[in-house]
Amino acid sequence: MGMRERMRRLIVGLFPLLGFVGVVGGGSSVAAEQLVLNSYGGPYEEIIRSRIIEPFEAETGIRVVYDAVGSSSQDYAKIKATGGRPGFDVVVMTAAQALQGCQEGLLQELPVDVIGELAALSPRLSDAAGPCGAVHEVQYMSLLYRTDHVEGVPSSWNLLLEPALSGRVILPTFQNVMAVNLLQVMSHMNGGGLVDDLDPGFAAMASVARQSIGFEQSSALLDSYIRDGSVWAMPFWNGRAQLLVDSGAPVDYVRPAEGTIPLIATLSVPVGAENKDAAYRFIDFFLRKSSQEAWVEGYRVSSARSDITVPEELLSRQISEAELDQLLLPDLTVMATRMPEWSERWDRDVVSAARR
Repeated sequence: MGMRERMRRLIVGLFPLLGFVGVVGGGSSVAAEQLVLNSYGGPYEEIIRSRIIEPFEAETGIRVVYDAVGSSSQDYAKIKATGGRPGFDVVVMTAAQALQGCQEGLLQELPVDVIGELAALSPRLSDAAGPCGAVHEVQYMSLLYRTDHVEGVPSSWNLLLEPALSGRVILPTFQNVMAVNLLQVMSHMNGGGLVDDLDPGFAAMASVARQSIGFEQSSALLDSYIRDGSVWAMPFWNGRAQLLVDSGAPVDYVRPAEGTIPLIATLSVPVGAENKDAAYRFIDFFLRKSSQEAWVEGYRVSSARSDITVPEELLSRQISEAELDQLLLPDLTVMATRMPEWSERWDRDVVSAARR
């Protein structure tokens, strides 16, 4: 094989990696249609690839570049810092960021005439996320515990304060909205509010921090502690908790009697996204009935669609739209304005109280 032929094969081999298709030598090259999806790593990445991304690519021919960097708050900070041009086309965040991004003009209002599956979602949940967020899953913050170290079935968040669990608790960092939700639940339990008068919540969280071995940002890192037995209890999203139960780990999870807060997860498109048409097609695909059934079965979460078939073993452990009134529902718009202040206080009052 001559040098010219070897170079030709090398160049052709590089084209899929560069995102181009075309003819080498006399033909024109055109950019292959693609989109960049910013989301999470760990089990989430494995499941979304097999259940959503690969079927989408096979059906549409659009290549999905997966960007598993950052938490929801960090992703939104990047969107804000870049004026809505963060380098990704679809981002997985929560309803709180979707609302904030709409208000600040950094997220695109999703076209209901293009993304037809939006009409199939619960109006109540769609309203909670606003016009810039497509609700693709619903979870709630559960109390996850080791069944081989915690006696009986706990019924209260106060398990995290039990002396027997000193040094056996771990907390999320404030960049993970689960930390904010636990702060709000603790405030509610102790006579405070969900967005106002959080003094009781910060005091309670300082006590929990003194019990903890520290803080971790991602769910993938948090679950490693309880899986290996170094942690016996912690807050955790119920879908991820169910994955741990399904894996055979000696764990279980409950919705404590004092209540909990739902996680309304959304798909959004930054205003400066380069591949908006592909982004809208991806969101529409993710929201369709068959995709939602595949996602619920794989990631063990709830859906904003009421017409899907849910595996029997999950029904009793999920939240339905009818149960939303039984949950603690903070005003997400107010939350967005208070977060910077709460973050500073978390570092001052909670992180400083953690075990050394």
